[in-house]
Amino acid sequence: MSTLLLIVIFTAIGGVLSVMAAAVFLLLPERQRQLVLPHGISFAIGALLTGAFCGLIPHAFEQVAPHDISKLSSTLLVGILLFFILEKLLVWRHCHSHACAAHGEDSHDHHHAHSHQTNDNSRRVAGMFIILGDSIHNFVDGVLIGAAFLTDPQLGMVTSLAVAAHEIPQEVGDFAILLHSGYTRGKALFYNVLASLTTVIGGVLAYFSLGDLHHILPYFLTLAASSFIYIAVADLIPSLHQKTDSKTSLQQIGFILAGVVLILVMQGIAHQFEG
Repeated sequence: MSTLLLIVIFTAIGGVLSVMAAAVFLLLPERQRQLVLPHGISFAIGALLTGAFCGLIPHAFEQVAPHDISKLSSTLLVGILLFFILEKLLVWRHCHSHACAAHGEDSHDHHHAHSHQTNDNSRRVAGMFIILGDSIHNFVDGVLIGAAFLTDPQLGMVTSLAVAAHEIPQEVGDFAILLHSGYTRGKALFYNVLASLTTVIGGVLAYFSLGDLHHILPYFLTLAASSFIYIAVADLIPSLHQKTDSKTSLQQIGFILAGVVLILVMQGIAHQFEG
């Protein structure tokens, strides 16, 4: 199977199929969604960190001379800081909690009519930010998956699975924001699928633009690792600290380990498949 076809298939898995899985998840009753979603977040943490530290970073370091390792380490640091800055500029992730809208309602009680209009506008803006942010983020994911496949098909498969693992719970949150912003279920699904297609576009563009630039592929892999680490540590892990009872904590640890095991097992299967 050609590398380009593998990129198309696995960027679709990381993008479009994760949206469809999230859409099916939304069909569950609200109570069941609230019970399942935290487990999905814990699972994604394990998958992302394992994909970064046991897949992307080792492959990147193997491809450079010893005197260039410090450059990759600097790239990892710059990547984490870059994703922090992008998150601050776009603020689309932090709107997933609806906290901005709730704050607006509390601070404008004495102007109820004006507050209602302001909240409607802010919710629609939040919805547009979700779509824009998803499109950019998915495009970058596609480029990184493409870069991983150009390095090693096994690494590309593992990377796409790690992307899908964190995209599914994130897409559920995106659906919730779009529905809260006034979008119908049909429109929310349409715009999310549209945004997810940028994953495939990013992967295909990476194939044609990075194919002859193998010397920069390790830096793209390192940027992918920094993205995975930042998402896991800055976005997902803090949400797990909202519940600290022993039962929930053990469940969180269990699903994190499940994410770790899945990626390690998939690495072994992909290695045998390539062999």
